[in-house]
Amino acid sequence: MDLFLEQLLNGLAAGAMYSLITLGLALIYGVMKILHVAHASVYTTGAYIGLVTYTQTGSLLAAFLVSMVFCAVLGVLIERFVYFPLLKYPAYVPLISSIALMIAIEELCRVFAGPEVRTFPAELPFSDISVCGVTVSSTLIAVYAVSALVLFLLWLLMTKTELGLAMRAVSQDMETASALGVATHRTVAITFVIGSAIAAVAGILVGIYYNQVYPMMGEVPAYKTLALIVVGGMGSAPGAVLASMLLGVAETFLIGYTNIPMPRDALAFIAMIIILMWRPTGLLGKR
Repeated sequence: MDLFLEQLLNGLAAGAMYSLITLGLALIYGVMKILHVAHASVYTTGAYIGLVTYTQTGSLLAAFLVSMVFCAVLGVLIERFVYFPLLKYPAYVPLISSIALMIAIEELCRVFAGPEVRTFPAELPFSDISVCGVTVSSTLIAVYAVSALVLFLLWLLMTKTELGLAMRAVSQDMETASALGVATHRTVAITFVIGSAIAAVAGILVGIYYNQVYPMMGEVPAYKTLALIVVGGMGSAPGAVLASMLLGVAETFLIGYTNIPMPRDALAFIAMIIILMWRPTGLLGKR
């Protein structure tokens, strides 16, 4: 029973981090219909900026705030100077540009921070707790608390504010929303701000949880998150969260209880194939 509970807690933590990485991608695809692969490099940048800020100040709060602001500005610059000029071209053109941008940002991280793995020895302001005889580490508590806070605030934004209504309108039909008075370009820019800031939070949490930050840390998430937004339903934020949580728990239990002859990262793509055969629109997608 203790092993089961321990694996469940670890799986939920992995799913929470997946959901934060995937959320920004789902939001951006929802409003622009662009597969923002470079979102993973924004996540990597957020981890590095958070690490540098924490090293200089010793404050995790400052690390989160500085990293979120930096990545929000980076996201707006990407939208304005990379994607916006390419909207008139077929969808594969922004996708290719996004892949190129991801590689470029990874190499910039390698140039400025070095190719080696750097540790993120954060000191959390609370200690471990015991639940049913299982020790829950402070890093797990941090992942749960921050992820829950971000998801709750995003839910409030999307369902209780005019900005959330505008974002949902733009995601359904940008031209009609513009004709009805919605400032579509501003809404898209704000979406990039929110998605990129959430990516920064995810980068810091992953760095703290695994105690490592390195230039290529966004490579696997870049393609795994694509599979997750397909499984959850293209452009569906709740679907992205649900798919991420299910994948995190499934990966952890399969690795913990079985000796499967394949990498754990392959499970996301196997799940994508199975879900699309059963439900082509994804778990929470609409026809």
